[in-house]
Amino acid sequence: MASVAFLAGAMLLFSGAVPAAQGRLDALNALLSLPFIEISHFTASLAGGALLLLARALQRRLDAGWQLAMLLLALGAVLSVLKGWDVGEAGLLSLASLALLPMRRQFYRKSSLLAEPFSRAWMAAIAAVLLASVFLLFFAHAQAPYAQLSWWDFALHAEAPRSQRATTGAMALIALFALYRLLRPFSPPLARPDDAELAQARAIAERSTATYANLALRGDKALLFSPAGDAFLMYGRRGRSWVAMGEPVGPEASSRELLWQFHNLCDRYDGWCVLFEIGDRWRPQCAELGLVLTPLGEEARVPLAGFTLDIPARKKMREVRSRLLRRGYRFRILSPAEVAAALPALANVSNAWLAAKHTAEKGFSNASFDLHYLCRFPAAVIESGTEIIAFANLWLGAGRNELSIDLMRHLPDAANGAMDLLFCELMLWGRSEGYRWFNLGMAPLSNLRAGPQDKLWPHIGTLIYRHGEHFYNFEGLRRYKAKFDPVWRPLYLASPGGLALPAVLIDVTALTAGSLAGIVSRRKAGAA
Repeated sequence: MASVAFLAGAMLLFSGAVPAAQGRLDALNALLSLPFIEISHFTASLAGGALLLLARALQRRLDAGWQLAMLLLALGAVLSVLKGWDVGEAGLLSLASLALLPMRRQFYRKSSLLAEPFSRAWMAAIAAVLLASVFLLFFAHAQAPYAQLSWWDFALHAEAPRSQRATTGAMALIALFALYRLLRPFSPPLARPDDAELAQARAIAERSTATYANLALRGDKALLFSPAGDAFLMYGRRGRSWVAMGEPVGPEASSRELLWQFHNLCDRYDGWCVLFEIGDRWRPQCAELGLVLTPLGEEARVPLAGFTLDIPARKKMREVRSRLLRRGYRFRILSPAEVAAALPALANVSNAWLAAKHTAEKGFSNASFDLHYLCRFPAAVIESGTEIIAFANLWLGAGRNELSIDLMRHLPDAANGAMDLLFCELMLWGRSEGYRWFNLGMAPLSNLRAGPQDKLWPHIGTLIYRHGEHFYNFEGLRRYKAKFDPVWRPLYLASPGGLALPAVLIDVTALTAGSLAGIVSRRKAGAA
């Protein structure tokens, strides 16, 4: 429908640039006065120029774009008759409006027409139509005896000045629109969220069944809220890449509009819109935004209703659990108030873990030890006597749909199997509390499949997965998660794709590693 509106606008402009069929003006003059014919001719070209601009609004599914396009198509049909008795042109415009009429529900976005960004391709297409219209004007009237008349001369058969006025009016309309876009005030730069925004995000996250929503409370990513204030999206930026972490959080309708809002924000700054770790259900929306899905790996979610250690496949887990419990290891859930009191002990565990791994804190999608952040959540700990051996802070999804962990660390000298004990006890605790799923997080580059749009990346990703042990233990991580028999869900990176994809992948990896140096050096990876 965007293409139909664009072609309808071009038809009105081209029709205004060429003479009317012989005899039609005389027949029309018998019914209408000259000023009425002149106004109709001029207004029809303005409607054509406006349709060129509205085509972009239709492509971006704006409700106001549908309403104005319906009005202009109907108006154009009437004016085609009034300016030159062009019944065929009026019929085509009427058919276009009838085709658009039943599609009202497809144009659901409530946004400002003036605020919508125009890509270079759209600007080039509009410029091409205007240039073609000017060419038609001079070509069609080059040999006319009245071609040398000034554009302000009015006469029934002075069609060259009439066409000049119409074309000039359409070009003036588009020039004014372009001038407005150029003179728009520049928006403020990216900013970290303040306490009020974090409180608003926390209220939305507490209503979300997806636990990753709590990642916004770290405060290291900018927050974008829906116009209704009931959904948010967290994002960071590196280079030209504006990277949203996860899917929008909030109701479905607000989340869909929020993606458009984020995409428009990226366009305004000439940035690349990137969505990191999104599910397959967002594929249609990404197609609307012109984004390509690149597989990242698989997310592991353990169904807790049937989780038990009393099956042959988990014999080793039972033995490890029994051995550590006999040694005096103890599992306990700390409330947020107890976490605040235990922060010094947790910090000792975290520092020892970082030193043993020869690494530093990461950023963006990865957890890091942050005192204020950890105090917002309960934590699961493994204790030996009064000493904390291992810990993980807990994310609790709304409606007891999902349970997950964020930051997980242990002492280097903890007994072998301490983390197995932590996971087993957490899943058993989650089952007893009525949670449906335990989210183990993503296994990067796992089980990549080639899609119709990107056949090279899965082969590169699989090669890194198999031979990239120096940078990350890809295969070991997936094997560890697989022993809990999870349900695997593919996750994707949505981006412009094409030649931009390598740069986007580097930007995203640098964000998650904490710095560009952190991609290739474990030791130099630090918080951004």
